[in-house]
This record gives sequence, structure tokens and C-alpha cells, in this order.
Amino acid sequence: MKIVVIGGTGLIGSKVVEKLKQKGHAAIAAAPNTGVNTITGEGLAEVLAGAQVVVDVANSPSFEDQAAMEFFQTAGRNLTAAEVAAGVRHHVALSVVGTERLQASGYFRAKLTQENHIKSSPIPYTLVRATQFFEFVRAIAQFSTDGNTVRLPPVLFQPMAAEDVSTAVAEAALAEPVNGTVEIAGPDTFTLDEPVRKVLEYDNDARKVIADPAAPYSGVKVSEKTLVPGAGARLGSTRFDWWLAHVPPPKK
Repeated sequence: MKIVVIGGTGLIGSKVVEKLKQKGHAAIAAAPNTGVNTITGEGLAEVLAGAQVVVDVANSPSFEDQAAMEFFQTAGRNLTAAEVAAGVRHHVALSVVGTERLQASGYFRAKLTQENHIKSSPIPYTLVRATQFFEFVRAIAQFSTDGNTVRLPPVLFQPMAAEDVSTAVAEAALAEPVNGTVEIAGPDTFTLDEPVRKVLEYDNDARKVIADPAAPYSGVKVSEKTLVPGAGARLGSTRFDWWLAHVPPPKK
């Protein structure tokens, strides 16, 4: 099959492209740096010609409320129009577990708008909702830091490796559309402060992690189960401790 991966040069997209190619499919990485722009529409019609499946793992370059909303609305409209014109048979999109429970955040309001647009479009679809990536844990520490202290609510947290996310997305692209949502998560459940504390210890980072029930997550008040999937989620195989010891941190 010809499968176009929107956001195909990023962390997840590049892995999805590689996994699909390994299975013998014509997977194309579509991103502004490959001449395809879902906001301006540049290159969309050309890259989608003859494509059976579109995988969208692109993210808004800004987490600011209005910028994120405009990104997902504009990209969604342009993608759907181009998919209809090209006769695409399956749209796969990556979203976030708990999106509907994080609506105090403008970014997650934008993600829910994206999901609802996909559901209302005429293209058969599969929504893959993932928990936070292991690769995002250091960023959680950054946006939760106050001075030399990291304050996090000790709510349930079931992160997963980007490698496992990309495997699940690639599998969804090769399966029939479910016209619904699939949840994926890591194999182990922690409290949110635990993996952050482990990463900082591994990095020899002197910041102190404090479990504070009043602390927000990404500026949003969360409850015990806000960030974890429901029953029946598909679990990745990579454990956090193995990942921490074997996957080098990103270059500064």
C-alpha cells in the first residue's frame, strides 16, 4: 500500500515510516521539510495521489491555546479535503489518553476538536490514543519546576516508549478502520512523581521531586485516573527502567 505519514520526520512519524517500509509498503514521510504543509496545503494533493492510508502524527508547533486550535482546525480541514479528493480509504490519527478529561487546557481542547473533526469526516478512521511517552518525562520535570523543586500530583501514570507508540500506530495503519478509538499505554503503572524522580536521579539532577496532591499537571488540575487508560488498553512491552538505562537522552 501507499501510506502517507503526516509528521513523518518527527519522533513517532519517522519510526512509523521505517516500520511500514520494513513490511514492504510505500511509506512516505510528509512534513514541511519534505515539501508537504497541511496548513498552507502545499504538496498535499501531490503526495496523497494514489494513497490508500493517511497516518497523522503531526503536532502543533505551539502549545498556546489559540495557536494549537488554529493548527488542528486548519490542518484537519485541509487534510480531509485532500483525502476525499484522492480517494483515501483510512485515516489514522495519534491522540492522547484522557483528552476529554483535560479540557481545562487549551491544547487538549484543540486535540478534542481534532478528534471530533476526524469522527465527523467521511473518511473511515482509527484514533489511537496513547499515554505520555517516556521521552516526555524530562519535559514534565521542566514545566513542573519551581526553583530547585519539582512539584507533581501523585496521580496514576502509565507512560510508554515512543518505539511502542510507533508500533501500535503502524499496526493500526495496516488494519481495517475501527471507526472508533484504541487506547495504548505502557506495561507499568506509577504515580506521576516516580518516573520523574528516577529520570532526575539518573541524570544526576539535583532538583528535588515532591509529591503534592495540590500541584497541577501541565497547568491543569488532575484526579487519580485522569492520565491513565480504561480497561482493555493495549500495552507496550518496553519497561521504563530498561528504557532509562538503554535509550540515550536527547542531545541538548
